[in-house]
Amino acid sequence: MATYVIGDIQGCYNELQRLLEEIRFDPTQDKLWFVGDLVNRGPGSLEVLRLVKSLGDSAITVLGNHDLHLLAVAEGVSELHHTDTLDTVLGAPDRDELLVWLRHQPLLHAEGSNVLVHAGLLPQWSVKQAGKLAREVEGALRGKDYAVFLARMYGNNPHGWDDGLTGYKRLRVIVNAFTRLRICTPQGEMEFRFKGEVENMPEGYVPWFEVPGRRSGDATVYFGHWSALGLKVTPNVVALDTGCLWGGPMTAIRLEDRQLFQVGCSNPVAKNW
Repeated sequence: MATYVIGDIQGCYNELQRLLEEIRFDPTQDKLWFVGDLVNRGPGSLEVLRLVKSLGDSAITVLGNHDLHLLAVAEGVSELHHTDTLDTVLGAPDRDELLVWLRHQPLLHAEGSNVLVHAGLLPQWSVKQAGKLAREVEGALRGKDYAVFLARMYGNNPHGWDDGLTGYKRLRVIVNAFTRLRICTPQGEMEFRFKGEVENMPEGYVPWFEVPGRRSGDATVYFGHWSALGLKVTPNVVALDTGCLWGGPMTAIRLEDRQLFQVGCSNPVAKNW
């Protein structure tokens, strides 16, 4: 039995299938952890959703920003972007079943000292606190007023954490940290426009995982979201978005021994955003 953590899929279904063949995945014994962004921009979002859902307890995925975008578009509270490739999902006969399943996926998954998120954790958050905050958003997503939450989750403010935050402002900060965070100040003030290489970061900011004394530093955090960062494997940080969508490989790492597995991209998408 083995557990494999897989980087951003973003609708790259063929590459995912080849990666599963590469690791010789056995759903009766093995587990898959996905860092989120199952869908969008690649050509096979519908097939990816169907596959991951069909795996049942053999697969765990956390929600990424593109997954939340799909839910918001489906509810009519967000518009499709010109780079979106979500029409096949939105028009599928099993659309509602897939979207209900997606809406019930977590923002954070933790087992022992291993933590799975899409983007990052704010430096003020311990893993225990982050788990409790994730449950708040998950409750909103699974509740009867989930469409109202999806309509209110967008925005860059507040851009930092405050224990006194309430209502949709509180939920928005939590969502942004888990699904959009790349860099922040040492005090945890998030910046969302930057998505480039580390050496080009704006002054005063650092990668979230390099903030001195961050409270989640005693765990190993597996995440994606930052394709320009690429593969990064350290004792307590594993970044797995290697940009398959843009022509890079799709990457998996085996938890038990940290062996890496990769397959190449067969049909890269042009960066036209």
